[in-house]
Amino acid sequence: MAKADRLARLDDRRIELEAEYREALIAALRLTAAGKWGLFGHTADRAARAATAPVLDALAEIGEAIDKARAQLEMPPFTLQQEFLASRGRVSPQAPGEPKQAQAWLDRLA
Repeated sequence: MAKADRLARLDDRRIELEAEYREALIAALRLTAAGKWGLFGHTADRAARAATAPVLDALAEIGEAIDKARAQLEMPPFTLQQEFLASRGRVSPQAPGEPKQAQAWLDRLA
């Protein structure tokens, strides 16, 4: 019974962490949609990267905790984090800018 209780607590914590990740991501997306670049890494601007580094570090830390909990619960990795990480990085000059990309994410998450 102790193992079942421990797994139930771990699953509750996973749910809390996933909600925290989602809230933090949405807050960062709102800032980006309002014109603050750097979240998606489209630019080589050091100032933009430095400004968003704490947000990205926090998201990575929460995401790692979620994936660790999911692994212990024999669940697949956290999809939202995987999709966000895949959307980051340099893009072609014809690609939408970070504010438009952030708004598309916000629309999808709404």
